[in-house]
Amino acid sequence: MGRGRRLGVILGPDDFSAELAERYGYVNRAIPDAEIEDFVDTFARRMASFEKHALVGAKALMNEVSLPANSVFPPALSAFFSSVAHPGTRARSASLLERGLQRRSEVELRLGHAVAEVAPRR
Repeated sequence: MGRGRRLGVILGPDDFSAELAERYGYVNRAIPDAEIEDFVDTFARRMASFEKHALVGAKALMNEVSLPANSVFPPALSAFFSSVAHPGTRARSASLLERGLQRRSEVELRLGHAVAEVAPRR
């Protein structure tokens, strides 16, 4: 997923259908509900048929070439905690909780839009 699309996913208020998420590369594939159990069973059996060392080696190689360095994570975590501690973020979170966050509600079902609706005005 390119930078522009990543920003749209992170900053945009819309949820994605499974098909759009697949097209964006946000998920590996979209599988209809009626087919999910067979898919998971077949996939798990195939994975279990390989020798463990082969799976471990493939995963290690993929991690090496596709994951950021471990040094990226501490600053990202610090930025997250700073953001959560910000008074505006705390006020937004309190408002969302009052309106139905963490309960089956419109806020939960349309979280991106709900977050934008309580944006502080400048």
